[in-house]
Amino acid sequence: MPRALVTLISLWTWLVLGTCVLLWCPVMAVLWVVTRPFDRDRYWVGLFFRKIGVVTAALNPLWRFRVAGNLGIDPRRPYVAVANHESFVDILLISHLPWEMKWLSKVEIMRIPVLGWNMRLAGDVPVERGTRRSGVKAMLRCRELLGRKVSVIIFPEGTRSPTDELLPFKDGAFRLAVDAGVPILPLVVTGSRTALAKHDWRVGRSEALVRVLSPIETTGLTAADVPALRDRVRDIIAAARTGAAVPAPAAG
Repeated sequence: MPRALVTLISLWTWLVLGTCVLLWCPVMAVLWVVTRPFDRDRYWVGLFFRKIGVVTAALNPLWRFRVAGNLGIDPRRPYVAVANHESFVDILLISHLPWEMKWLSKVEIMRIPVLGWNMRLAGDVPVERGTRRSGVKAMLRCRELLGRKVSVIIFPEGTRSPTDELLPFKDGAFRLAVDAGVPILPLVVTGSRTALAKHDWRVGRSEALVRVLSPIETTGLTAADVPALRDRVRDIIAAARTGAAVPAPAAG
């Protein structure tokens, strides 16, 4: 495809995303006020916010995003969802799932005017990298959300992988699930790396998929089991990405 056309489509995509962020903000504020008496955890406000990803992807002629897998789960059980991280676009892709999850997000993103306001209205959880106090506070907030039957989602790699290889998974999401006694929900992202390369603003052609795998129970697990749980989930996601046989998720 000619570079000039890619540039035009990229400009259009960012224009759509920015316009949605601006238009969504006042609507979200009204929705928060209306739903606050019966939805203090902002489930419906957050679910509306995620539709930005659906609209942006639908209006990009180079992207085709799909969801598959175990879509019939009860989102209010709740879960700690974990996904591999290929691209910034993963956020837009995962937003196609038909239920709400609160995102653990870098505080720098939540300081961006309008976008950050939307994220705070949606109830997403800020965390400052490299600051233990901020990390503890964020995990406590996630634990509180889980206690109110609101799922949370975390990228356990911590950042986008620069290659097609999975980075090592960090313990935080798995320790949170064990402490809260809730299942891990593995999500497998494929195909998004070409949608928006790291350190590039131009979009590319992409047929991306987020697949929901079977939940992994944490009942009976302790802090000592976190490394094994972390590695087992990583193996399951890695196998699902390559089409290999997915290891059976042991429950305990």
